[in-house]
Amino acid sequence: MSIRFVASAKLPTELGEFMIHGFEDTATGKEHIVLGMGDLSSPEPVLCRLHSECLTGDALFSMRCDCGPQLHFAMKKISEQGRGMILYLRQEGRGIGLLNKVRAYSLQDQGADTVEANERLGFAADGRDYDLCKPIFKHFGVGQVRLMTNNPLKVDALSELGVEVVERVPIEAGHNLHNEDYLEVKGRKMGHLFRQ
Repeated sequence: MSIRFVASAKLPTELGEFMIHGFEDTATGKEHIVLGMGDLSSPEPVLCRLHSECLTGDALFSMRCDCGPQLHFAMKKISEQGRGMILYLRQEGRGIGLLNKVRAYSLQDQGADTVEANERLGFAADGRDYDLCKPIFKHFGVGQVRLMTNNPLKVDALSELGVEVVERVPIEAGHNLHNEDYLEVKGRKMGHLFRQ
């Protein structure tokens, strides 16, 4: 994996001052960022979120998904604890890209669920790749994390990369009338864990 560190800078937000760290995948040209707070290299497990880019949810406040509220939840938790990191990965639409995501939305408007829509477009249900996380964690000296996720596959992916997940921290954010079916499919077809 050809991940290259580019630069770091302060990023003041409504939830506190983070550091933003830029990385480039030199093989694909994709740019990824880490939002960090506190000393990430200290030996205690780091509160962490792997968040795949979701322009519609993160920036346009779409209620079709729970992505934006999950990102906000993660930033708030890290700010409250004063230490943690969010790996913001450029993997829009579970890896299919923004325009294909709009195509998938159109299929969902016609009755397909989120998995069926991706598959009808010729993609896997989830095409995200977490291998790029390993060199990023190595850059910060992070070996143990408390992972904020409802997706057990992310826990497995990090474990396979040699990053120890000492705790899975559930995220309960963003449930609304517009994404009930989406969340039900995430649980039933993709194994996401939600509190009842």
